[in-house]
Amino acid sequence: MSTPDPRSAIGVFDSGIGGLTVVRALMDRLPFENITYFGDTARVPYGVKSVATIEHYTQQIVDFLLHRQVKLLIIACNTMAAVAADAVRASAPVPVLDVIEAGAANAAALTRSGGIGVIGTPTTINSNAYARAIHQLNQDCRVYSQACPLFVPLVEEGWLDHAVTRMTAEEYLKPVFVERIDTLVLGCTHYPLLKPLLQDVAGGHIQLVDSAISIADEAAELLQSQGLANPGRERPQYRYHVTDVPVRFQTIGERFLGRSLGQVELVASF
Repeated sequence: MSTPDPRSAIGVFDSGIGGLTVVRALMDRLPFENITYFGDTARVPYGVKSVATIEHYTQQIVDFLLHRQVKLLIIACNTMAAVAADAVRASAPVPVLDVIEAGAANAAALTRSGGIGVIGTPTTINSNAYARAIHQLNQDCRVYSQACPLFVPLVEEGWLDHAVTRMTAEEYLKPVFVERIDTLVLGCTHYPLLKPLLQDVAGGHIQLVDSAISIADEAAELLQSQGLANPGRERPQYRYHVTDVPVRFQTIGERFLGRSLGQVELVASF
């Protein structure tokens, strides 16, 4: 296995738009790293698809990014991470990080009482991937999971501090708070945009784990330890690839990224 070029880009991919919160965290944490993002906007959502289909789509995207010589792969989609992370790691010639592993590690390290709540899409919650990953790190942790299907459309609508969103959050989190947790994992890449509202609903005694920030920290450590950090100090290049409707991606994407997206390339060959 040849060593990747430290000047190469980090490859980040997601079933759609949510992974841009990971890109944002990477930009903040690693300001000199080039980033190539792939969002499979034509085939989102992945949550309703079979395991075989998700694995197949994931492999296509991995091949696309490896063809562009990325030095590190980041699975920014919780559904892909739950279903296909092991397969990607087994076949990729570069290091692979995923949001579930990063969020689980952060939660296990942060909790004092061992009570951890996890919120995510129904597919991620039903996969039990966070609970498994947390229990591998600490068998004594108690994990309480809650699917929050309405959060994604509310975030994409831009209702980040809306009365409807607050009411929805209070309803979803009620059964989790009953369990006396001290840590809450935001197990979906859309949820960091709701962080101020969720912290308000959760109260000051509960720590929120943002998987996007967790994985950016993990990526920084990995690049440093493996000698893959970009030695250059030029302005980095950010490239965005999507499989459908770049205009919508650009509009919502800039909200996720907190800055202008620049050029978005449509990949028609998928």
